[in-house]
Amino acid sequence: MAPTQPPTQPDIDRRIAEARDAYERAVAAGAPRTHQPLRDYPPYRSTHLRHPRQPLVAVDIGRDPEAVELTAPVFGESGPAGLGNDLTRRHGGEPLGERVTVTGRLLDRRGRPVPGQLVELWQANAAGRYAHRDDRHPAPLDPNFTGAGRTLTGDDGGWTFTTIKPGAYPWRNHTNAWRPAHLHFSVFGSAFTQRLVTQMYFPGDPLLRYDPVLHSVPDDTARRRLIAAYDPGLSAPGWSLGYRWDIVLDGPAATWTEERR
Repeated sequence: MAPTQPPTQPDIDRRIAEARDAYERAVAAGAPRTHQPLRDYPPYRSTHLRHPRQPLVAVDIGRDPEAVELTAPVFGESGPAGLGNDLTRRHGGEPLGERVTVTGRLLDRRGRPVPGQLVELWQANAAGRYAHRDDRHPAPLDPNFTGAGRTLTGDDGGWTFTTIKPGAYPWRNHTNAWRPAHLHFSVFGSAFTQRLVTQMYFPGDPLLRYDPVLHSVPDDTARRRLIAAYDPGLSAPGWSLGYRWDIVLDGPAATWTEERR
């Protein structure tokens, strides 16, 4: 029996269009619009392996004393140690690549700021490689860039990171598949089980139209909310380009998060 050939980009484009048409037909038939993707999204091939298939099990904290750990603060009363929101100054030398400053606010469904929340960022370097043992992409590592940072939101819900714009990298979803430049973000609430994970993209990237991860968000308006806006007012003269991107936790304008898949 001949091995199954991986889909090509035209195959993925066709599946994206089919999934989008099916979504619009469902909306026309009365289904609500959603900013969250379906659990199974055929163009993103691994989605059918990345979600529970059985009903969730409720945990009774009263019967399981250890379950209280799931509701305790993530980083205690003293705050997280090792905060660092400038990823370009974590080592002895200058990292390679285009410096960027990304800033935004953490907001609730009514647009109110959410202060004191831990925001983490991780990413590939300028060559498109993660400083992780499982990344086998044959691109160079940067000894002056490990691609991870964290900060707390201020009283206005604001957060800022200075970093290097990541490069594109190949992945095995289909033939000649490349992920566009993106930053991973996680936001912690008052418990580890409240952690939300999402991705931010850069405007004008030609790979955006081909990326099934981005297009797994069926609604076009919600999908555009994952793309940051270039803001020259945030650029540091002679140092970095500025981008603005807010994270909305819930409600109709909520930012897509992986856990809700």
